[in-house]
Amino acid sequence: MTIGGEYDAVILAGGQARRLGGLDKPGLSVGARAMIEGVVLAVSGARRVIVVGPERPLPGVFFAREDPPGGGPVPALRAGLREATAPQVVLLAGDLPYLRAGHVAELLHASDTGGGGVVTVDDGGREQWLLSLWPAETLRRALDGYTGRSLKGLLGPLIHARVALSGRPWFDCDTMDDLEEARMNVLNEWTALACQELGIDPARVDRDLILDLTKEVAHGVARPAAPLTAYLLGLAEGAGTAPEDAVARITALAKNWGAATTETLTES
Repeated sequence: MTIGGEYDAVILAGGQARRLGGLDKPGLSVGARAMIEGVVLAVSGARRVIVVGPERPLPGVFFAREDPPGGGPVPALRAGLREATAPQVVLLAGDLPYLRAGHVAELLHASDTGGGGVVTVDDGGREQWLLSLWPAETLRRALDGYTGRSLKGLLGPLIHARVALSGRPWFDCDTMDDLEEARMNVLNEWTALACQELGIDPARVDRDLILDLTKEVAHGVARPAAPLTAYLLGLAEGAGTAPEDAVARITALAKNWGAATTETLTES
């Protein structure tokens, strides 16, 4: 049994993502997986994982649909709650790239010690309704008499505790800038872990310099040349070439790739 007792997870993943041009926001990738896959992974301890939105290839997940589709978070919660069987419900958005199982455990622990509804607050103290936990029967009773469209109006009176979770698990991706930030965070984490594994001081890694170089090579030469160039850069540094010098020389070569290949072909 998980900390704080058994729970179901209701994940709202049927929004229209207007600020992302109508893209399938939960299906967009951050790192190696779609955001919705990461959220489902974070609640792997749930009795049931219920996704309210279009069906996706997510093994073991129950799907529900609000009526009408895209009708908003309150109808979506109502639809998801109909599929719930556990005494507690963790309510989540489908686009939380920083959410981990440990954050869900913190919510469950807060519910176990305080009783009642628990809502996460962000670093500005604002309630994040789509990262919260509620007694299922309390939610059902509240929904029975609620005619509004706002989660705040529904859930606000039910709060027993507010918690500030470690990290930024409440961060969602409403815009392309948000999505880019989340993807860069994955890159930061990978860089730190790779440096640790290889015994490299992360301070020696000029990430932006390398990314600019590989972007130049990918656009000016060919995509597969970018990772190969990064490897060659490492070899050059190992042989004693200053990284800045090596980057400058390779960047110049990439920018003049057309002329360089013409000369090479002519000479051959």
